[in-house]
Amino acid sequence: MSLIVTVGHASLTGRRPENEDFCGAVTPEGSDLEVKGVLAAVADGVGGAAAGREASEHTVRGLLADYYATSETWGVPKALDTVVTALNRWLISQGAARRELAGMATTLTALVLRGNRWYAAHAGDSRLYLWRGSHLTRLTEDHVWEHPQMRHVLKRAVGLDAHLVLDHVDGELKAGDVFLLASDGVWNSLGDARLAEHLARHADAQEAASALAAAALAHGAQDNCTALVLRADAVPSASLRDRLAHGRMLPVPPRLKPGQRIDGLRVEQVLHESRVTLLYRVKNEADGQALVLKTLLPDAADEEAKNALLHEEWLARRTTSHYFPQVIAHEPRAHLYYLMSWHEGATLKAMLARGHRFSIAEVAQIGLRLLKGIGALHRQDIAHRDIKPGNIHLGQDGRLRILDLGVAASDGVDLHEINNPGTPSYMAPELFAGEAASLQSDLYAAGVTLYELLTRKYPYGEVEPFQRPKFGEPVTPLRYRADIPQWLEALLLKAVAREPSARFETAEEFLLALERGAHRPLALPRRMPLMQRDPQLALKLLAVASIALNILLLWLLLTR
Repeated sequence: MSLIVTVGHASLTGRRPENEDFCGAVTPEGSDLEVKGVLAAVADGVGGAAAGREASEHTVRGLLADYYATSETWGVPKALDTVVTALNRWLISQGAARRELAGMATTLTALVLRGNRWYAAHAGDSRLYLWRGSHLTRLTEDHVWEHPQMRHVLKRAVGLDAHLVLDHVDGELKAGDVFLLASDGVWNSLGDARLAEHLARHADAQEAASALAAAALAHGAQDNCTALVLRADAVPSASLRDRLAHGRMLPVPPRLKPGQRIDGLRVEQVLHESRVTLLYRVKNEADGQALVLKTLLPDAADEEAKNALLHEEWLARRTTSHYFPQVIAHEPRAHLYYLMSWHEGATLKAMLARGHRFSIAEVAQIGLRLLKGIGALHRQDIAHRDIKPGNIHLGQDGRLRILDLGVAASDGVDLHEINNPGTPSYMAPELFAGEAASLQSDLYAAGVTLYELLTRKYPYGEVEPFQRPKFGEPVTPLRYRADIPQWLEALLLKAVAREPSARFETAEEFLLALERGAHRPLALPRRMPLMQRDPQLALKLLAVASIALNILLLWLLLTR
């Protein structure tokens, strides 16, 4: 069952010379409905001349258009924040550039209905109400000054301040829910009791909106009167993740051997087997293309594993950067799996196992490409959660690719089944204290990865599964490799610092520090013991001290 929403709206000028309110809604179909949902917004503009109308109309139109252009992997709050922040900057710039638009601003109340959840973003004194089971609930707070004579003066609105903070609320969506977005001309004139009365009386969304706006004028409204009503007629029972997983009913293929065929694909090699998944190298018999097929072990294919594999495919399809293998469409598909591009080469883990000694220059180049790949992932609000040498591939084509989004998490789809997945030695200290994995913990794992490539060691020692390690200070990589330059030592120690506040905040910051290298080195995060900083100098000083002590003892013996 899909989400079905009916919408009604009314906006009356009333006693004002011009209508400075604006409202709108988008009811998409297909994937946009499933991934982004239904969006509705009401705005009440303020400012001299036509500035109020321009502010409200531009804000609503811009939000309705740009929200659907945001990344599918973003959560609703992030998408709304990003779009409204840009609109806020535009209003401020227009007010500064054009005298007739000085002071232009607008309230904004936006509502998204997606799957079985509702989300709202709000600034100003327009309001959002929920009518459910004969009970009316106000979901927003008015951003006005508390003084009785200033309750009509906004303290927060789009275009009012360069640093706009939206209120966000969300909740479960149920069939039959009715939402009312209203400007102050409606709610201030009618009050909550009359609002509830009209919503109870009019089952049709358009009739309810028209009745509310007309009633507000009849009760002496001095302002424009705008009402936008949404009724959820049908709500899907499954989560967004499940609705996207159209293939979850497909059977899991049996274990396959080289030479066997499945859906027009011939198995050439078993690449990897984990507790849950299997990877095969296959050849498409139609065009001879070599591909990677990822599926589940037949014995591990429960509902949770199926959903995880389908979620991984969903993320991988949206990760189109060349730093990742690309998902390959293949139809008809009669079994549960997905296909990725195949690339000759080896993982960094395999190269370490073969005894390859990475040079300083090699590690720096790997770091640059790894951080660009992580940055591309993070811009879509996806946390990989298992960055390590085994998931980083160097192809014979010279490209670096980040593998395995099996435990990745995006803000757009909630996955609660797995708590802080990953490989213990690459997990940030705060994760062992119960904090959730984040984009920043990917950067810590990247730092540990570069540290290991140089030293074959871990900055805090190896962490075994189910171990609760105690973290002191990271060991300088110079203990294991004396040719590491000071700028790279400082960078690695910052990347793997025990406290999150001492690390790099973004992939771009980490990347910039690596690009600058010795030209603009970071300061060492702390003073190292002499034996760690320069073992050879420390031994020389110890030898000098020993000689001096022997001379002193000899002098004492001779002077007796």
